[in-house]
Amino acid sequence: MTDLDKLVKDCLKDKREAQRHLYDHFSELMLGVCYRYTKSTADAEDVLQEGFIKVFSHLHQFKSEGELGAWVRRIMVNTAINYLKKHRRYQSELSFSDTGMHPVVFENPEVNMAAKELADLIRQLPPGFQTIFNLHAVEGYTHVEIGELLGIQEGTSRSQYARARVLLISWIKKNDIDSKIESYARP
Repeated sequence: MTDLDKLVKDCLKDKREAQRHLYDHFSELMLGVCYRYTKSTADAEDVLQEGFIKVFSHLHQFKSEGELGAWVRRIMVNTAINYLKKHRRYQSELSFSDTGMHPVVFENPEVNMAAKELADLIRQLPPGFQTIFNLHAVEGYTHVEIGELLGIQEGTSRSQYARARVLLISWIKKNDIDSKIESYARP
């Protein structure tokens, strides 16, 4: 039995110290997951708290066949999606319509970029693009799963992902050009 297995058993016995350890073990990583779907730290913290309430109330459903971290992550992602759907400030921007968009072009820039810079660019995407990009590229959901989760067509998920990718590529290229200009401007 691993330490996490024992921790789960103790949490199921309502041992507060075990619950605190489980929270401490996953909270920092899961806050990052929540932050990828929201536009502020405060919103990410709200999602995290709501997610952990679900984790503890459904912990009896966890089957030790899989990894606990993956199970907790899935709860956090679902909680974040529900948060976006529920809160008005995200609803107006959480659009999955294909109208008014430019045609998709596939390019693959060769740019060196720090993970934090890329994460910051992803966070600048409109919420609909950001959500689908995170679900597919980061979390590994298929477009069929994304469609079911968000209540959209698989094709809509594919096109939104492609458009998010094109937008990110253009920003990356612009960022790369700007950084080259800055390096030439230095004495």
